[in-house]
Amino acid sequence: MTTLQFKALQYKVLESRVLNNLVFVSAAGLMATALFFEHAMGLAPCPLCITQRIVVVALGLTGLTAALHNPTAKGYRRYGVALTTLGILGIGLAIRQLYIQSLPPGDMPACLPGLDYLIEVMPLTDLLVVMFSGTGDCAEVQWTLLGLSIPGWTLLCFLGYSALGLFEVMRHRILPQ
Repeated sequence: MTTLQFKALQYKVLESRVLNNLVFVSAAGLMATALFFEHAMGLAPCPLCITQRIVVVALGLTGLTAALHNPTAKGYRRYGVALTTLGILGIGLAIRQLYIQSLPPGDMPACLPGLDYLIEVMPLTDLLVVMFSGTGDCAEVQWTLLGLSIPGWTLLCFLGYSALGLFEVMRHRILPQ
């Protein structure tokens, strides 16, 4: 492979449509994994987990929309801003859950009834506070891989999504036209 062929391949891989498809496929994979953990392994998601799932779905839909739209310069920057914003929101949620998991047992927030019950009895504003701040259920480490719990892995994924979003925003400065 010549240098010119390698550069052409490199630019092809870094095209907006390819990266946005990658965002969509990886978000779909994350959701499939989350559903496998919930239904096959019996790991019940806490409110912060559900909120992170919502962010992953929003990232996936943004990636799919951007891939189908295949925008020009202004458009891919806008999609990049959306990816970065959603990624940062996900980073904040994952860090919050990791913080709750690191608390000693006496300092954990109180456990609450299941989310189905909370949706029925709580006003929307109170429910949103619970969904974004977490409960004692969020402190339980149910699964680890290589020493990282589920929110640790989602933190890494959200960092990757944010990096891809920033790349899209800065594309015109990074890659020659």
